Order: sequence, then structure tokens, then C-alpha cells
Amino acid sequence: MTESNAGRITWYELMTTNPAGAIAFYSEVIGWKTQVWGADYTMWLSSQGPLGGAMTLPEPAQKMGAPPHWMASVQVADVDRTVAKVRELGGAVYLEPRDLPEIGRYAVLADPQGAVLSVIAPAREMPAPDSTKHGEFCWSELITTDQNAAMAFYQTIFGWERLLDHDMGPMGVYVIYGRKGQQLGGIFAKPKDSPMPTAFLHYVQVDDLEAAITRAKNSGGKLVHGPMEVPGGARIAQLMDPQGAMFALHVLAKPAS
Repeated sequence: MTESNAGRITWYELMTTNPAGAIAFYSEVIGWKTQVWGADYTMWLSSQGPLGGAMTLPEPAQKMGAPPHWMASVQVADVDRTVAKVRELGGAVYLEPRDLPEIGRYAVLADPQGAVLSVIAPAREMPAPDSTKHGEFCWSELITTDQNAAMAFYQTIFGWERLLDHDMGPMGVYVIYGRKGQQLGGIFAKPKDSPMPTAFLHYVQVDDLEAAITRAKNSGGKLVHGPMEVPGGARIAQLMDPQGAMFALHVLAKPAS
């Protein structure tokens, strides 16, 4: 992998207690196709190709109390060097660097506030999809206890840039981050009395938000928040799948008539 691709989010994995049920749910709600990869891993495929996978939530994670969740993988030039820097900055390493045949070198870590993600130095380049197309992940939002500390951590680890601070009034500041000037997601500080865990919430682009929400409800999912409009005219909704993993949907703003 070239150094220039470091910091790009390239893969999204669902760790769940019921892979078959989750696959049926997301196939219905979003329309992803699937492809079996090995004995216990299934890849998600959008119209542009593979974008992630689903697997059983590892037993050690279950014993630690981890719920079903989505986890993003971020490209790095050197996994071992990244892991060392994470430790130096006060983060945790849940899975030590290891080589995955035909995939690349991989590790699972957490930032100092506890949000979990993985890093990968892929064996081959992965072209960036058009995130405005239906079924593609388009935004990764970090809910954390200290947004400034988190931003500084990811800036050091991945080179993510603080692109914009959006004042949300009583809800505080929403920090938009990205790389090379392109927005990747946002970071906001959760209320002190909020039960939400420190975690990333990943948004999927859809062509019809209301129809996707209806499919989710009819398939056993739960609407947690929204639908609502966000600055710029796009609309979002945050949901929980039948196994308890949080995810979100995003529809682009309608063109001005």
C-alpha cells in the first residue's frame, strides 16, 4: 500500500451474535449481496464491489461485554508502527498485529476514550468507491467523552484533519474530520448522563430513506432517532438491527428545483 492512501476507511465489519439473521436483515434493508469467504466469514457486496463482512462476535469480546457492533478498518502504511504509537498515546490493543492470507496485516485497537476500530495494511490496493451511491458507507461518526483528545489522537495516528467545527447550540460543537480536505465523518461529545458507549456510528447511503426505515422495522429493526434533516439538506436516521448493532442511514439532499 502506498503512503498516500493511509488514513482511508476501507472496510466495515459487523460483529454479531447471529450472522445469518443479520445477513438476512441487511440484505433486505439495504440490498447488499453476499459472498462466503472461508468457514465463518461472509462479505458484503454493493453494486461497486466488496465493502465489508459479517462474522460471529468473538467469544473474548462477548466475555468482555461487547454488544454486536460495526467496526471500521482504516488503512495504514505500517500496522506494527501504528500499534506502537497507539500504545504510546494511551490507547489499547485488543488484537496484536497478524497477517491474514491474501488480505494483509491487521490489528484491532481502541482509542484512549474506548472507541474500537481496526487497522490494516492491505496486500493489494482497494479502489475507493463512490460514496454517493446507494449501499455505500458515507460517514463515520464518533461519539466520545472528549472530542478534542479524540481528534488529536486520530490526527496523530491516521493524519485525519480537523476540517470544520459546527456549533450545535446546547448540544455543543460537532467536529467534522477528514483527510486531504475530504470529509469522512464527525466527532461529538456525548452528554455526561448518556448511556451511549464511546463508539463509532457508521452511515450508509440510501436512495429512499423512508422506504429503508420501513424495511428495517418490518425486518425486526428499531428506529432509534430520526428521520431528521442535517445542515446542507441531507436527511438521516439512526437504527438498531435485530441483534442490537447500531447503524445509520443517509440520503442526499434533493437537488434545488
